[in-house]
Amino acid sequence: MTFFTRLKNQLIARLITRYPQLAKRFVDAYKPWESEGEIPWVRPKAPLAQCKVAMVTTSGVHHRGQPPFDMQDSDGDPSFREIDGESIGGDFLITHDYYDHADAEKDLNIIFPLERLREMVGEGLIGKLAKKHYSFMGHIDGRHIPALITRSAPEIARRLKAEGVDVVLLTPA
Repeated sequence: MTFFTRLKNQLIARLITRYPQLAKRFVDAYKPWESEGEIPWVRPKAPLAQCKVAMVTTSGVHHRGQPPFDMQDSDGDPSFREIDGESIGGDFLITHDYYDHADAEKDLNIIFPLERLREMVGEGLIGKLAKKHYSFMGHIDGRHIPALITRSAPEIARRLKAEGVDVVLLTPA
């Protein structure tokens, strides 16, 4: 993907943010990947006040020292970044050309509401927060969907289970 294509995508994202009615044509033309079978919903084993909660986001947020998501590939990037919940507030970048993240760069809680979750822990509404959270760049399409389904998502699920996470909050962007 050329510099000008990326610039075009970023400009379209900003225009759609300012004028949402322009997005209708893009939304109507999009054909999402359809999974087979039923969604495997699972009820938490304990009340939320006793659960460990983690976040998974498709916002493209990552630590400054981590490699940015691949914005050169028109099918996106199925890889993920591990987010340290203790340090992300003062150490983050957002790599994502398909939405306007100017406001999120000012307040990360818009896309990754870790401070709100900490408040909920303080109020006793949530048991505790996981130390590690995970981030994708939400534009994953075409040939990368199988990698997301067979590699990235199962690896994150394995890591969340290993940390003893009971509930995951998915935050799209």
